Amino acid sequence: MNFDELFLNRRTCHLFSDQKIPDSLLKEIYDISKFGATSFNAQPLRVVFVNSEAQKKLLLDGLMPGNIEATKSAPVTAIFAYDLNFFEKFNITFPGNDGVKGMFSSNSTLATDTAYRNSTLQAAYFMITARAKGLECGPMSGFYEKVINDNFFAGTNFKVNFLCNLGYKKGEDKYPRLPRLDFDLACKIV
Repeated sequence: MNFDELFLNRRTCHLFSDQKIPDSLLKEIYDISKFGATSFNAQPLRVVFVNSEAQKKLLLDGLMPGNIEATKSAPVTAIFAYDLNFFEKFNITFPGNDGVKGMFSSNSTLATDTAYRNSTLQAAYFMITARAKGLECGPMSGFYEKVINDNFFAGTNFKVNFLCNLGYKKGEDKYPRLPRLDFDLACKIV
């Protein structure tokens, strides 16, 4: 595994080339990343890949101003969402454990927390896999949640978690790499 390619030499991408991403590559990335671990094998992540002009306009309506230009340049934007009723798929993802479904269906706080946490993990697995497959990523949380949910998830049990522009980088990085916390500022061994 080349950590330079996955982390050390990679940055959030803010300007993308117009090179298209084949649907088959998005499917391949998902089909690899879906094997990342989640608690109870919950797999609450649901993804909408926005690449059509009409859907991109709906997406742009829900973005904060600082994310509009980057999103316009990206050939695809992934809307990473979580399914509040992920436990309804336990017959597929956690077969033979019927009691676990009831644990989540009877406790909406537990279900929401589990869906949010684990969809975030799954989206991170997706982004790492996308980088390994040569794509650049531009994750963002600068959006209006209600607009995105209304435009893309009305009538479902899905809620937006965060967005990520995907594509191939154009030009040099727009911003310098910002500092990261050292181990002793972020971690403690007890």
